[in-house]
Amino acid sequence: MCLGTMTWGVQNTEQDAHAQLDYAVKVRGVNFIDTAEMYPVPMSDPSWQPGTTEEYIGTWLRANPTIRSQVVIATKIAGYGASAKIVNNRDGGDGDAIARLDKASVLQACDASLRRLQTDYIDVYQLHWPDRYVPIGAFYGSPEYVPEMERADAVPIRETVEALGELIAAGKIKHYGLSNESTFGVCEFVRAADELGVPRPVSIQNSFCLLHRSFETELAEACAESNYDIGLLPWTPLGGGALTGKYLNGATPANSRLVKYEKYGFHQRYLNEKSQEATAAYKEIADEAGLSLTTLSLAWCKTRSYVASTIIGATSMEQLKENIDAFEPSVVLSAETLLAIDAVHERCRDPSIQRS
Repeated sequence: MCLGTMTWGVQNTEQDAHAQLDYAVKVRGVNFIDTAEMYPVPMSDPSWQPGTTEEYIGTWLRANPTIRSQVVIATKIAGYGASAKIVNNRDGGDGDAIARLDKASVLQACDASLRRLQTDYIDVYQLHWPDRYVPIGAFYGSPEYVPEMERADAVPIRETVEALGELIAAGKIKHYGLSNESTFGVCEFVRAADELGVPRPVSIQNSFCLLHRSFETELAEACAESNYDIGLLPWTPLGGGALTGKYLNGATPANSRLVKYEKYGFHQRYLNEKSQEATAAYKEIADEAGLSLTTLSLAWCKTRSYVASTIIGATSMEQLKENIDAFEPSVVLSAETLLAIDAVHERCRDPSIQRS
């Protein structure tokens, strides 16, 4: 499993972040941490300041200097259209430029992340989302491809890969990964890397959970060990918290993310009628198996051959402990439980996906 950090700076303080890191890394042996230059999120929170999450990790690393070599740290550069506040946070500027994945931006953003993280290298540097138009239904909008939305000014994938190659050669990053990417994109990144003599991407961080399983079709084929060997890092494996069951039957738990941030776009899709119907069915399966719905949902990700590491996130220590517990070797889903999960999926396939 991988410790996600995106709430650190809005829902969690620096003290909270350090406590989670101390527990996860020092007590439970977690050795993988994921963050991003735009974190924390949501950006709608009045306290939002991009880069804060990386800074919290950086101060923890400074206080624990012997741990750096024992952990894998992954961060991300924002893709096309991200706030000028994110871009300005790289160099202290005050312009109105939006984020892009051109060579200069990649190099500058990486240096800024290194400074905030207080480290000499990043283990996995990820492209948070593409520069070109991609119909990422799991992230925003519709999953249907609309040719009219293509942009002629999209940064060529080859240019982005060339920049990543320079960062590897300089020792600033060890590997790079993709995120919110399509099968076409994966293939084009591999092709560009091979042509340039740059290592191929090692990971892809896409939405994946019981309520959104689209990765397991042609993307899984492209990323399979026998093909491009790109491991999946599922984000939101608990469907924004919906797969804990806490929103069932119209419940609105105080201070929960989807209640506190009612307009938090893409996570609200896990609360639509079909998603709630599927979640209730998965809850019945979990009850039958003697597990919490949280444990069932996370343990299911662990059963997928193409999953390299599942990204969990928590705002409380109690949530963090339960999430980590789901990855203990003693937690095993039976063949009957897996068949029951698939039966629900067949009845209510990917209910969270928005369609135009």
